Amino acid sequence: MKHYRGKALGLILLFLTLSGCSGLVSQQSGKHEISSSLVDYLYPGKQSNVRYSTETPVLTLPVNVGLAFVPSQHWRGGAIAETNKVKLLNKVKASFGKHRFINSITIIPGIYLRKPSGSNGFDTLDQVAKLHNIDVIALVSYDQVTQSLHNNASLLYWTVVGMYVIPGNENSVQTFVDTAVFDLRSRKLLLRAPGVNSLRKRSTAIGVDSVMKSKSLQGFNLAFDDMIKNLDQELVHFRTRLKEGKGIPVARVQYRQGYSAGGGFSGWLLGIILLVCMIQWYRRGKN
Repeated sequence: MKHYRGKALGLILLFLTLSGCSGLVSQQSGKHEISSSLVDYLYPGKQSNVRYSTETPVLTLPVNVGLAFVPSQHWRGGAIAETNKVKLLNKVKASFGKHRFINSITIIPGIYLRKPSGSNGFDTLDQVAKLHNIDVIALVSYDQVTQSLHNNASLLYWTVVGMYVIPGNENSVQTFVDTAVFDLRSRKLLLRAPGVNSLRKRSTAIGVDSVMKSKSLQGFNLAFDDMIKNLDQELVHFRTRLKEGKGIPVARVQYRQGYSAGGGFSGWLLGIILLVCMIQWYRRGKN
């Protein structure tokens, strides 16, 4: 009897040891957050010290736009790779490119937005504007929370040495992104558009690392898709407000030489139509 009890106790200890070791198969369990704060970047310190300009922005259409991620204040390895940032920003660039009142869109590398701790982010953006010849800048900030919790969906394996348990994990990824467009000369906000996404997936503890990595990137892609949809609408509304000029003006407008502000025919097409009309009128006169 004692022999069987000793053997059972040994199996229990082996089971507990292997189960405990299974907790080491992933470094992604628990809760993690990566974020960048637009407010902290542009207005560091006490917000009561911020002086807001009452100046109405003057936009020279079509405008030159800069596009960049707000530098993260809480970066950890594997947050968003630079190559993925460029891909995400190219999505936004394609959205901006649909609108005639935008002349060019330049993606600004994150290294150009670095600034001394506690300094005003707008001072850095002024230098970026001169370097890249941009009038306004679209700054993308984000907040993503990934969470991996053990659940009851554990998997039980039999090996040559006995039972082996791999705990199951419930993985969730909550992603929020926001694009804020500023006129750099007046430092005033012109428009903004948010995007959100929520993902969930079950996995074994062994699969947590790869699952969380892929779901993190997928969450950003889907949140960007949602944000771009809202950004398209905001750009249309912004153009309408500029054109109608009703209520408090969002900006005063002036035009670059050769730019047609109308949404209809361009100058060369109108010229061709006038020429055709003159030819028809001439032919009718001869008849």
